[in-house]
Amino acid sequence: MLIVPAIDIIGGKCVRLTKGDYSTVKEYFEDPLAVALKFRDKGFSFLHVIDLEGAGNGYLVNSDIILRIAKEIDIQVGGGIRKYEDAAKLLNEGVKKVVIGTSVFENPLLVRDLIRDFGSDRVIVSIDIKNEEIMTRGWKENSSFRLEKVLEELKSLGVVEVIFTDIERDGMLDGVNFEFVRKVAGCGFKVMIAGGVSCESDIEKLSEFGVDGCVVGKAFYEGFLANNLAKRIVPCMDIKNGRVVKGINFTGLKDAGDPVELGKYYSANGADELIFLDIMATCERRETLYDLVRRIAENINIPFTVGGGVTSLSDIRTLLKSGADKVSIGSFAIKNPDFIKEASRQFGSQCIVISLDPKRISGRWKLFVNGGRVETEVDAVEFAKQMEEYGAGELLINSLDRDGMKNGYDLELLKAITDSVNIPVIASSGAGTKEDFLEAFRAANVDAVLAASLFHYGEVTIPELKKYLNQKCIIVRI
Repeated sequence: MLIVPAIDIIGGKCVRLTKGDYSTVKEYFEDPLAVALKFRDKGFSFLHVIDLEGAGNGYLVNSDIILRIAKEIDIQVGGGIRKYEDAAKLLNEGVKKVVIGTSVFENPLLVRDLIRDFGSDRVIVSIDIKNEEIMTRGWKENSSFRLEKVLEELKSLGVVEVIFTDIERDGMLDGVNFEFVRKVAGCGFKVMIAGGVSCESDIEKLSEFGVDGCVVGKAFYEGFLANNLAKRIVPCMDIKNGRVVKGINFTGLKDAGDPVELGKYYSANGADELIFLDIMATCERRETLYDLVRRIAENINIPFTVGGGVTSLSDIRTLLKSGADKVSIGSFAIKNPDFIKEASRQFGSQCIVISLDPKRISGRWKLFVNGGRVETEVDAVEFAKQMEEYGAGELLINSLDRDGMKNGYDLELLKAITDSVNIPVIASSGAGTKEDFLEAFRAANVDAVLAASLFHYGEVTIPELKKYLNQKCIIVRI
């Protein structure tokens, strides 16, 4: 099954909508061409590019940037293609396929003529459905057409490929509507599905339905898939007695504020994700603060990872029900590695983050447990590889040598791990300047960078950090 990353364009910028609602527009990147090149560099060979302004206005608006993208990678293009001349221009100047939506219902002869002149393999019909009704004109208008009748008409026109979009799931990151997929998967066309993909298991299940491809947008941009595009900036809240604290090497803890208010601040000011670690839960043998997790989750709109004292599947289930998107497991993963196999099987790899606390001792990185207090003989790099094999979806690397020191991330440690695994790695411990974040991305090839006191005390703000990284050609969500 072909996985096709989506690039939606408004005002020359890469954006995403939720349920096709233009009032929800969220800007991710300044330059769609740079995004396309990043996807190409990650191994994708085909992209789904939509001129959202064109879809709303009824004519192409962003054709210049679209054609620049088409020179670098194969693309299918939709949005506002209502005239033969517009479609022909795109196809003649490098676009692999055109996606026709509204015109199928208002001017079906356009589809017939394009197939006659360019071939059925270069024309895709888009059928966008909301509550079982077919929508047109940028998903703004409800048509009177029934799906069965439309499919009959498409066959008579020579159409061989159709994209079905479930508008109610589009941009929601809450999973694919597989009942919808079941209805359209065997309709007699090559079928591509769009709307709702949130994790690898969605993609795996789509492939079981026998569809030919799926379009994936926000799940890439928000970091829900291992091949996510944007580098992430992640504030971390270490919690003790219900307050955010920070120290050096897990000692000398100082109060840094109320976690609910701090979480709201980060959510509103550009953080890509938030991590909550109840740092005393393991050594005090108690459950994570579920009520506090719930209150934080209710006040933020970014992915939320929670860890501390997780020792059972019940702990994971309760945290996810309390509002966590992912669960971080540290000490218990080292003491009972097989637990990760079962956790990943039950909840999905995308929910399982392994937190590692390594310290360099006698030339190797040994892992510590119980909040960095107890040394083990477990090698950090080898254990990272084992956790990937056991189904973990992400690794959080907390260097005990660098924690709270503000002298830069442990690049050698991070590079040793990123070179050994294929799952996302979050760099933690040591950030002191904007340059430290840049080096972690460039030299260690991490997927995300985490910091605590630097953000808590306003020494570096996330908007200024993102502006700096963007200027240095690191793709981040603006």
